[in-house]
Amino acid sequence: MKKILFGVFAHPDDEAFGPVATLLKEVSEGTELHLIVLTGGENGTNPDNLPNLGEVRIQEWRAAGELIGATSMHHLGYIDGTLNNLDHLEVTDKVTSLVKEITAGHDDIEIEFMSLDLNGYTGHIDHIVAARSACLAFYRLREQGLPMKRIRLACLSREENPAMNTHFVFMEPGRTPEEIDETVDGREFTDKIHEVMRLHHTQRGDYQTVTTYKGDKLGLNYFIVKE
Repeated sequence: MKKILFGVFAHPDDEAFGPVATLLKEVSEGTELHLIVLTGGENGTNPDNLPNLGEVRIQEWRAAGELIGATSMHHLGYIDGTLNNLDHLEVTDKVTSLVKEITAGHDDIEIEFMSLDLNGYTGHIDHIVAARSACLAFYRLREQGLPMKRIRLACLSREENPAMNTHFVFMEPGRTPEEIDETVDGREFTDKIHEVMRLHHTQRGDYQTVTTYKGDKLGLNYFIVKE
């Protein structure tokens, strides 16, 4: 049976600074990966004062997706930092249509989704919209008869993020061991993880932050799993 995985994320670096180890592991095991990003990340950090940050970040995302091994990549064109409830419903429809189009005519498959924690991972509203849209699309597709197996929501562990953080937006503490359903060890891909992250050059400050707090656990990913 062939596994087809759809990664639904809000910003062009969410796949890299989130569950990239698991994405690399999945592709190495024969999973067909399709990446969907809602925004261009045009309101992210801009250390080089680029006038077209969103365009550059999408180029970085495409290079990173190619290195990960994505079969296809889809940018939905929303504006970073503006996602809302109406967008949530529209994004759900777009993701649903993409999944149907990509899987049409395939037999003997199972479909999985991946996104970030419903709490926004870092608390970002865009992350919440992406995750909730992924979940809504997942369950609607199942109701329509598609072979939907599970959706994995990448989360931070309590060890990684022990306390509430108000530096940017409201960020909850990481998940306790009891809340985490699955841990994926992709540390065998550490060198490639660094390479993927560095491709998001405009967001190099986040690269330094993630690699610092992850340390030698960079390849460990944690998930809340919904079936």
